Amino acid sequence: MDKKKVHIILDIVAIAALIGFMFWANASFNPYNKRIFNTCCIYAICALSMNMVNGFTGLFSLGQPGFMAIGAYITAIFTVSTADKVSIYKIIPISDFMANLSAPFPVALILGGLVAAVFAFLIGFPVLRLRGDYLAIATLGFSEIIRICITNMQGVTNGPTGINRIPSHINMWVSLLILAVIVIFTLAMMRTTYGRALLAIREDEVAAQAMGVNLFRHKMLAFVLSGFMAGIGGGMLASLVGAIGPDQFKFTVAYEILLMVVLGGQGSVSGSIAGAFIVRIALEKLRFLDEPIPAIGYPGIGGMRMVVFSALLMLVIILWRKGIFGNKELSWDGIGGFFKLIGSRFRRAFGKKEVSE
Repeated sequence: MDKKKVHIILDIVAIAALIGFMFWANASFNPYNKRIFNTCCIYAICALSMNMVNGFTGLFSLGQPGFMAIGAYITAIFTVSTADKVSIYKIIPISDFMANLSAPFPVALILGGLVAAVFAFLIGFPVLRLRGDYLAIATLGFSEIIRICITNMQGVTNGPTGINRIPSHINMWVSLLILAVIVIFTLAMMRTTYGRALLAIREDEVAAQAMGVNLFRHKMLAFVLSGFMAGIGGGMLASLVGAIGPDQFKFTVAYEILLMVVLGGQGSVSGSIAGAFIVRIALEKLRFLDEPIPAIGYPGIGGMRMVVFSALLMLVIILWRKGIFGNKELSWDGIGGFFKLIGSRFRRAFGKKEVSE
């Protein structure tokens, strides 16, 4: 049997195993663990959106919180009922037009992504002419401008109070399905001429331009797609949490998403997913370090969770300087090569032991 057929069979087995795991997890996980899983999927989407610019195109953008905020508020405005909107907007009453805006959750989610993409397009014109740290500062600044505008637009966003009573449409199956669609789209796009052009820009802008690649157009494409995916992630977050406010989209969110991208590997779809799951699960499961543990006499130290988390991150970065996956993707050949490498090392170690005896 040739390698291609073997890979197809393995893909089918892996998909069947994932579906089986989802059925088991959906029935066995408590609400807390389900919420962690959904949060991991949402942040994996946001990490992929940042990787589209930072990893695949070689730019340095930190504008994800602003695009997430746009997607979250658009989704909330279109999914909250008219009666709830009237009761939520107390300081400045909502207009009749805004109160009557309504759409099903999938439509509202896509609208949130599209509006975020439009803002990314408008922001891209001035900022994409910058490079390096200047681009990072500019995108982070625009993200803060969006947050400040949301805070002051009382009649539209309800200002610093935010919007609550957002209907929940996110469960484990929905979050996994949306993540899968975005992953498949990203992998497919990176195999097209546009995707290869983005990789060429990442490696050498001058050489890419000499080969006929329109630098600004392709950077704009990556930036707009990044904004769209971040808007989708923000809309999912709003639906999951049920209440949003400007403080949820501070600049620190950009650093957390950047950590996921760097930890998993810039330029790797698999790395973005792994980084998001590792960071979010670690942050949640290490909470016990902040609380007393009478069984071992541990008094509980506030903030110890973040100390241990930071130490673990440094250990991972020391072991994998380019991230867990680097710029590679998880593949059956890679998995097979990993086990072959482990096996060869064991054989060499066993052989040396025999010689010494």
